[in-house]
Amino acid sequence: MAAVVSRGRRGRRSIAEMNMVPFIDVMLVLLIIFMVTAPLITTGLVELPSVGKAANRPTSVVEVIVGSDEKLRLRLDGADPQPTTVSGLAAAVQMLQAGNPQVPVVISADKAVKYEQVVRAMDVLQRAGIARIGLSVRQGG
Repeated sequence: MAAVVSRGRRGRRSIAEMNMVPFIDVMLVLLIIFMVTAPLITTGLVELPSVGKAANRPTSVVEVIVGSDEKLRLRLDGADPQPTTVSGLAAAVQMLQAGNPQVPVVISADKAVKYEQVVRAMDVLQRAGIARIGLSVRQGG
């Protein structure tokens, strides 16, 4: 409410002040509403995928190994890994599959390798039409 101050003969001057009481009332009501509703809000749970064990291991597996030096190597059924390049990866994998597109391809990488290298190898394989591509994981480590 404006107060009126009289100063002698010069006339009256009004002092404009903001009334804070309604503002404080609104803020207290909002505070009470948030305090009551906060415990009722349920937090969302994120369910991450888990790694399960395969029922049976395939008879033949082509493994693409991305080493810590980011060089690619191919291994068929646990044999000695053979070095390859990104450009020759698809042709080498198709040769190791020997015309059978159902032979799975597993990509395994060192944990120090950039994720970009693994995605690049997967992209090259998918563009070549290789259907069964998986990622190798280490359990309990």
